Amino acid sequence: MNVNQTFHRSKTAILFFFLALMMIGLSGRLFYLMIYRSQYYTAKAEDLHLRERTIKAARGRILDRNGEVLADNRTVCTISVIHNQVKEPEKAIAVLSRELELSEETVRKKVEKRSSREVIAANVEKALGDKIRSYQLSGVKVDEDYKRYYPYDSLASKVLGFTGGDNQGVIGLEVKYEEYLRGTNGTILTLADAAGVELKDGREERIEPVAGKDLCTSLDVNIQQYAQQLAYETMEKKNAKGVSILVMNPQNGEILALVNVPEFNLNDPFTLDQNLVSESARLKAAEEAALGTDAQERRNRMWRNSCVSDTYEPGSTFKIITAAAGLEAGAVTLEDRFSCPGFRIVEDRKIRCHKVGGHGAENFLQGMMNSCNPVLIDVGQRLGTDAYYRYFEQFGLKGKTGIDIPGEASTIMHKKENMGPVELATVSFGQSFQITPVQLIATVSSIINGGRRVTPHFAVEARSADNTWVHRFTYPLGKEILSAQTSETMRYILEHVVSEGSGKKAAIEGYRIGGKTATSEKLPRSRKKYISSFIGFAPADEPSVIALITIDEPEGIYYGGTIAAPVIADLFRNILPAMGI
Repeated sequence: MNVNQTFHRSKTAILFFFLALMMIGLSGRLFYLMIYRSQYYTAKAEDLHLRERTIKAARGRILDRNGEVLADNRTVCTISVIHNQVKEPEKAIAVLSRELELSEETVRKKVEKRSSREVIAANVEKALGDKIRSYQLSGVKVDEDYKRYYPYDSLASKVLGFTGGDNQGVIGLEVKYEEYLRGTNGTILTLADAAGVELKDGREERIEPVAGKDLCTSLDVNIQQYAQQLAYETMEKKNAKGVSILVMNPQNGEILALVNVPEFNLNDPFTLDQNLVSESARLKAAEEAALGTDAQERRNRMWRNSCVSDTYEPGSTFKIITAAAGLEAGAVTLEDRFSCPGFRIVEDRKIRCHKVGGHGAENFLQGMMNSCNPVLIDVGQRLGTDAYYRYFEQFGLKGKTGIDIPGEASTIMHKKENMGPVELATVSFGQSFQITPVQLIATVSSIINGGRRVTPHFAVEARSADNTWVHRFTYPLGKEILSAQTSETMRYILEHVVSEGSGKKAAIEGYRIGGKTATSEKLPRSRKKYISSFIGFAPADEPSVIALITIDEPEGIYYGGTIAAPVIADLFRNILPAMGI
């Protein structure tokens, strides 16, 4: 045997050895997979033959304080197609395009698309879904789903908010309490063959959905409806751009009604320019359309909650804050004497009173009853910038209220170092800075309720439909912002404003009403546009309800005491007996 033969045999032996080693390894690996990993790969193989469809969970309802349903669900259907299971594609295309009123081309693209599942249409009315199901089209699935439904259409639209195509909250309480309202979707699992066709006698597994929790709110449907009616009537009568009314319990911050007209239809939230009852609002909408303003930008404005997200100069309603700070600091008493010649000179500025000829000699109580600018300017000057700014912060005006609705705006106020005598004077009677209506009503509530800061809110509790699970939302009273004695004095002053002063048109026979009027000029002043407002509460000695109305750009007479105060009087006249007051 020569050297070459020996080498060749050795090479063959080595190759055979490695082949044998590989076979042993493969056999061992196969043994491991078949014995020790059989369950894992059996499950993986099953997964390849499983088809999964979602069962949508019902969204939790939103209820008013008396259990009235404000947001509910309607059963709708989702129509889908599974390509591998369609046996008569032309028939399926014809039926679906006809019944769903879709183009044949659109349906064909989806039916012929090679995918595990293609949605043809969602939010289909149940009756139509049942009709399509009756055709028994192979590969066409009709799954029941839920669509949000609002029984009162536009009632409290900017509070409740609405849901999108995925049934998730978009604005308002719907998005704020998404984690409670949304449920947990279920699943249908069905077996299919290698081609993806469901096995006729194959097993079906269902994981049932879990419905969302109901949200119980402080809103009162009856108060909300009446306030909304009054707001629309005022808007139309005064040809205003908009009207807002906020009604709250000043003792605990529960909001009974919040109106921003024009409201929009929650069941049709994307249609622009809804409920424009005044010519002013219609002209504004037409102007935006002519300018080509982006549609989504216009929708965002339509959905905007001005009580929470927009700031304004409060005007004379803010004199409540200046008066409370002055009394608390001991800078003024009810009997202190003042003189109003119709203006005050502050540095180089002549700041006028609303009464051109002046009020003459008056004490502090009379100054508040007359809504006299010079009197409040004097109180502000007595306090000085440091003390006034300290009370501004102490009353909670620098921060947000913490209201449980998205988009709250912050107060726009001078920095203390930029607040000279002129700025202090104008702030003292409610000009040259801006706050939100909800901040104003929360602060005034805290001043008249004994001196404790409240958090305005809607949510009271979340609970399961069967009441087996309940979560109570808590809003403890905040810090004491002033003494009970100052609070009592402020109630006394504001009752006299209504009974004998500038707020007379808010008086109601048989009731003790407190309140304050305001007429603030919008910027730029040259436009001569105003916001008329009134804030009132009852009963004056022990307040259990407070309401604020703002009328944006009224035409004709625009004084708050003349056009805003009577609206709150009308509101109270109707709701106080129903509230047991």
